[in-house]
Amino acid sequence: MPEQQRCTGSIDSRELRFSRAMVFAIEEINQSTELLPGIKLGYQIHDSCASVPLAMHVTFQLSNGLDQVFYANNNCSQSGMVMAIVGESGSTPSISMSRIIGSFNIPQVSHFATCACLSDKQQFPSFFRTIPSDQFQSDALAKLIKHFGWTWIGAVRSDSDYGNNGMASFLDAAQKEGICVEYSESFYRTHPRSRIQRVADVIRRSTAMVVVAFLASGDMRILLKELVREPSPPRQWIGSESWVTDPDLLSFSICAGAIGFGIQQSVIPGLKEFLLDLSLTKVAASPLLTEFWEDVFNCRLEKGTAMDENVCDGTEEIKTIQNPYTDTSQLRITNMVYKAVYAIAHAIHNAVCQDMNASTRCDKYPETKQVLTQLKKVHFSKNGYDVSFDANGDPVARYELVNWQRSKSGSIEMVTVGLYDASLPEGQEFIINRNLTWVDGDTQVPVSVCTNSCPPGTRKVLQKGKPICCYDCIPCPEGEISKVTDSPDCFPCPEELWPNAERYTCFPKPVEFLSFDDVLGIILAAFSVGGACLAIIIAAVFFHHRTSPIVKANNSELSFLLLFSLTLCFLCSLTFIGAPSDWSCMLRHTAFGITFVLCISCVLGKTIVVLMAFKATLPGSNVMKWFGPTQQRMTVVSFTFIQVLICAIWLGLSPPFPMKNLILYKKRIILECALGSAFGFWVVLGYIGLLAVFCFVLAVLARKLPDHFNEAKLITFSMLIFCAVWITFIPAYVSSPGKFTVAVEIFAILASSFGLILCIFAPKCYIILFKPEKNSKKHLMSKNDS
Repeated sequence: MPEQQRCTGSIDSRELRFSRAMVFAIEEINQSTELLPGIKLGYQIHDSCASVPLAMHVTFQLSNGLDQVFYANNNCSQSGMVMAIVGESGSTPSISMSRIIGSFNIPQVSHFATCACLSDKQQFPSFFRTIPSDQFQSDALAKLIKHFGWTWIGAVRSDSDYGNNGMASFLDAAQKEGICVEYSESFYRTHPRSRIQRVADVIRRSTAMVVVAFLASGDMRILLKELVREPSPPRQWIGSESWVTDPDLLSFSICAGAIGFGIQQSVIPGLKEFLLDLSLTKVAASPLLTEFWEDVFNCRLEKGTAMDENVCDGTEEIKTIQNPYTDTSQLRITNMVYKAVYAIAHAIHNAVCQDMNASTRCDKYPETKQVLTQLKKVHFSKNGYDVSFDANGDPVARYELVNWQRSKSGSIEMVTVGLYDASLPEGQEFIINRNLTWVDGDTQVPVSVCTNSCPPGTRKVLQKGKPICCYDCIPCPEGEISKVTDSPDCFPCPEELWPNAERYTCFPKPVEFLSFDDVLGIILAAFSVGGACLAIIIAAVFFHHRTSPIVKANNSELSFLLLFSLTLCFLCSLTFIGAPSDWSCMLRHTAFGITFVLCISCVLGKTIVVLMAFKATLPGSNVMKWFGPTQQRMTVVSFTFIQVLICAIWLGLSPPFPMKNLILYKKRIILECALGSAFGFWVVLGYIGLLAVFCFVLAVLARKLPDHFNEAKLITFSMLIFCAVWITFIPAYVSSPGKFTVAVEIFAILASSFGLILCIFAPKCYIILFKPEKNSKKHLMSKNDS
């Protein structure tokens, strides 16, 4: 047969305080006249040594009934079944115990088993606890980590029901908060040291600054001892309530700055005095107290001790020691034990006690099923705290946020810096009311992220094969922005807006058009006005010398009309400069088309007159009577009227209109005149071109006429320039971007206008002004005779 398992190692002073708190509560209840009058509660305390086999062995004993039940007054009662069990401290032993006693309807009230799995009433119908479930703590820890902006963490857990279930709940809550876990390691105190070393090495090599430890207090102590062996980079520890409020661990300086949730502190009047009221007689009567006493004072109560061992002589004073057993400055789990005892007592009271007028009568022997039923309904207040259980056997979750801060003396102490109350509305559960101290005593919140936040103007692109918290920050594509930090996508600006250089906001696109403020606009406007002035000056010269032979010989009436039309041609180019409007768009194209037709019509009329005048000199010809002044006027009016009609139809059906060109350039808006009907525009141009070609052909035919009719040569050259300008205009117009399209059109107008005025009128003005001797009929006739 295998040997019976026994406890080894020194006694846990903290757990001893828990058991003594239970005895204190039972004595209080037994002395009460209101709760269970006439009934005395008995108890028996067993040490499971955090061992599942030992816990199950004791549970079977309790389930089968006790031969003897001890009361606070040391009297014995008849043997009977246990009414309820307080414990266990660990989740795994509690699970094993509950599976056994649940079949017997024996209530179990734990003060420290926090595994969320124990809330399952189908599996654990008789389990209750006065400490909140890890499900609430896991949610609170995830919100705490999110609150401080940590998205890249490490996780360590006990390889037990407590650690595995608690960590599973936390990881699920962390995922919902967008928190990523770099590693998740587990171990148990009975594992070989190599396993502990591997976990410690993972922590040392990790890039996560924050470590969440869902560890039992004993496991945490083992891990910290291993980490102390070899210095490692500082880490911000986030602790579960199991170890973060354990004063025994405050000696590990590497945990300075640790934060976590602990059970609310409380005050139990009279408990400290009860704990310190230990005499040798009381100690000797209890095996647990005996072991504790001998361990603390390093002496032996037995008389037959070895020569080298001290004998306890009764001078030992428990008040003089600094020990978790005597430390009642922060009663947390101890209060959970206190509540558990009172909850059971209230359940028994409600099951067996009845009010009979002014007195209360209690039956002596309740059934465990009655106690279980009443425990579900328990609701009372003790020392300012409410005690009740929900449908899952859990209390309302309230935690204190505990921070390990270094005091002025250099020691580490637990400081309450905030609260968490799960009963409050969502978003209001978490309150921080004091400053926190972080790892290494820093007052700045440490940063723990896989990748620094992507600033506005960039978007997150996940790194292949890594968690969602690891990503690259890619600048937004051209024309798109992101306004928030860590934006997963970029969004295009509206059509009339464009991103700034950093690509986090949209600004109106600059508007571009050929304006009078542009250098190009100023130059073109100057040439336009200069050309109009030149035409007016030439007209004035011609008018002043209207009686001279050279003016008369070149059809002065058509010359003046041609100069007038050229003036209009020069001035119509000004309508192309400036911001387009409804009127300017309609005027610029129609004015250009009509004035140029008027101009070409005048040139055409002069060319026809030249040809007909030559034919009229032939014997028997009377052709000139068909090309007199009236016919010339009618010719000009007819050709111009056709263009006016074309423009009127164009404006009536689909006129030009101002538009914003958003396609040509991405970064700016081009204000331009849409043609309305492209067909109308090209008909206008085509008609001008048709007249120009016709005029050019006639001028070519008349170029070899006698010398005093040499205007035909000048018209030929001017028409050659005109046609060349407008032939090259078409590809240039189509391919020019933005405002340069307008500039090309203006240039074509000015170039063809200057070509006409210089080729036709410049030679005549030169003779009139600088060679007056040639401006005579005799000179002209003599040249003709020669």
